[in-house]
Amino acid sequence: MKELELRADCGRCAGLCCVAPAFAKSSDFAIDKPAGKACPNLRDDFRCDIHDRLPQRGFGGCVVFDCFGAGQQVTQVTYGGRDWRATPTIAPGMFAVLPVMRQLHELLWYVTQALELPAARRLHPELTAARDETLARTAGTPEELLALDVDAYRRKINPLLQKASELARAEAGGRRADHRGANLIGRRMRGAKLRGASLRGALLIGADLREADLRLADFTGADLRGTDLRGADLRDALFLTEAQLKAAVTGDL
Repeated sequence: MKELELRADCGRCAGLCCVAPAFAKSSDFAIDKPAGKACPNLRDDFRCDIHDRLPQRGFGGCVVFDCFGAGQQVTQVTYGGRDWRATPTIAPGMFAVLPVMRQLHELLWYVTQALELPAARRLHPELTAARDETLARTAGTPEELLALDVDAYRRKINPLLQKASELARAEAGGRRADHRGANLIGRRMRGAKLRGASLRGALLIGADLREADLRLADFTGADLRGTDLRGADLRDALFLTEAQLKAAVTGDL
């Protein structure tokens, strides 16, 4: 798939991420907002009134959110260009479809990344089939999307992604650290040798990974909020999203 199709295009969306989800007042959000209620910063043209100063206004959670292009897919394809303001009757369905579509688009992103791994070449037929099936599901009707057991569907695709990861990480050679699902919050790992490590689902909030060797490490679903990655070697890192990098500390040492 073209990269643009799996990147948010807010100009073609009806501000869905600013309305559909709920969020609670915290370090990530300055206010409480129930699901289905528009954020007070959402303008009539569906753009954010404080987009250029979200962290300063207490909305850092918005900065690191990534819909992987699901917003424009729901707006332009699922609902044919209609929006919840002009057609209020579609609002409940539109808001309910968004999280389903987001998970499908996230899966598409991961599968597309796996297809770019030379080491996983023998899995390409299966990955291609998974991509095509997932892509077909994104074109479904609202009713079809809401009927989808998206958790079960993820469980169907994830083993294939794990196999691709294992093949790619094997190229790191030697013994590879396994930190899948580990609680590494605040852990001091400056300069750690984590080449080819599995960090799938690891909690790395506030961890110190400065100057760590993270080549070929798998970052699927890792929580990198406040993780210090300054000076870390991230060459060929696997499944590392733009949102994860935005959540981490990546400035100069």
